[in-house]
Amino acid sequence: MDSVKFGVFSCANFPAGYFNAYDAAAKDNSIDVVLHLGDYIYEYPKGGYATANADAIGRSFVPGNEGELLNLNDYRTRYAQYRGDKGLQLLHQRKPFIAVWDDHEVANDTYISGAQNHNEGEGDFFARRTAAIQAYYEWLPIRPPMGDESPQIYRYFEFGNLVSLYMLDTRIIGREKQLSLGDYKQADGSFDFKSFQRDVNDPKRTLLGNDQLNWLKNKASSSNNRWHVLGQQILMGKMHYPAEIIATSDRSAVPGVIAGLVELKQKQLAGHALTAAEQQRLQVKIPYNLDAWDGYAAEREKVLNLFSKNGKSLVVLAGDTHNGWANTLTDKSGNTVAVEYGTPGVSSPGFEDYLGLTYEQAEDLARALPLLIDEVKYCNLHQRGYMSVEFTLGQVNTAWHYVSNIKNTEYTVLTKHREQFVG
Repeated sequence: MDSVKFGVFSCANFPAGYFNAYDAAAKDNSIDVVLHLGDYIYEYPKGGYATANADAIGRSFVPGNEGELLNLNDYRTRYAQYRGDKGLQLLHQRKPFIAVWDDHEVANDTYISGAQNHNEGEGDFFARRTAAIQAYYEWLPIRPPMGDESPQIYRYFEFGNLVSLYMLDTRIIGREKQLSLGDYKQADGSFDFKSFQRDVNDPKRTLLGNDQLNWLKNKASSSNNRWHVLGQQILMGKMHYPAEIIATSDRSAVPGVIAGLVELKQKQLAGHALTAAEQQRLQVKIPYNLDAWDGYAAEREKVLNLFSKNGKSLVVLAGDTHNGWANTLTDKSGNTVAVEYGTPGVSSPGFEDYLGLTYEQAEDLARALPLLIDEVKYCNLHQRGYMSVEFTLGQVNTAWHYVSNIKNTEYTVLTKHREQFVG
C-alpha cells in the first residue's frame, strides 16, 4: 500500500450537541477507515454531565431512558437514540469502523472491578458491565474477539506492509483502580511526594493486564511494517503540571496561576536569572490526570520499550480528554521514542468548560501549556472535532479538524493545525 488515512474520533455526548464532526468526516472522501477510540455513548442521566442545554437544542433523552444506564434495555435504548443522529448514520453508511470502548460505554472511570460512577445501590457491577458489553457488541460493527459477553476486545490489524494497528483496552480487563491525589494530602496541608512517587511508579501496577501486555509484546516483535500504531483511549504523554496549578482549588483562579508561571518560564528562556523559589515553582511538577497513563508510569515505560528497543516507529493515538493534543513521548532517560496525537471530542465539553474559560482564555491557555509541560507540542482546549492521520512510507501527516458549531446541524469545518512525523 502507498497510503492509508484514518479518521479518529472519541467522546460523543448526545445531549451536549450534534455530531457534526461525524458528518464532516463522512463527506471527506480521503478518509479510508474510522478509528473510534471510545465514549461512543455516555451513561449519565438527565440532569447529569453535559446535559444542561439538551432541551434547548432538541437533544433530550427519549422517555423511559432518562435515568442512568444500569441494565441491558437501558444501554440498548441509549445506543438507539445516538444512532438517530444523522451525522453518525452517514458516517456508518460511508466508512468502515474499527472501534474500541472507553469508560462511558459502561460507567465513568471504569476499572477492573468497579467504576467511579457505580455504587452499591446500583446493583452488581459485573452484571452491569456484562449488559453494557453485550449492547456495545450489538450496536457497533465489530466481530467480538471472544464472544458477545466477553470483555476481551484488544485486536490487531495490518494495512499492507505500511501500518500495524494494535487496538488496546486500557479500561476494563486489566486496569487497577485509579490513584487519587487527594489520598496523598496530609493533615498539615502538605503533599506526600515520596509515597506518591512510590505508588505511581510501582512496577507491578498494571493498566493493560499481563495477558494483553504479553499479546502486545508478541505482536510487536513479529511485525516489521513501516509504522506501528496504538489505537487506545487515554493520553500516554507525561502531562506533568507545575504543582502550584494542581494545588489551586479554585478553578477560576487557575488561568491566573498559569499566566504567572508562563511569565516566569519566558523570563527563564530569555536568560534572566530566577530566584530559588521561582525555579522551584517551575520545577516541582506532578501529573494531573491519574486516570491516564500518568497513573501507570512503569507500564507505560514497558510499552514504549517494546517498540523503541527494536527501532520501530511508534505513533500513539488517544481520545478521552475531549481536547486536541500533539505530544512527544520520552522514556525514563529522556529520549524521544514516539509521538502521540490526541483527538478532540465530537461533542463533549473540554477544558474550557471545566475551568469556565472564554474562547480567548482557552486559546491563551493552549499557547501556554507547551511552555510549561515538556512533552506537549500543541493543544486545543475549547473546540470539538476530529483528527485525520495519513500514513505513507515516508511520513505521517496529522490534521486537527474542528467544527464551528454543535448546537444545530449548520456548521463549517476549520483545519487549524497539522503535524508531520518522519519516524
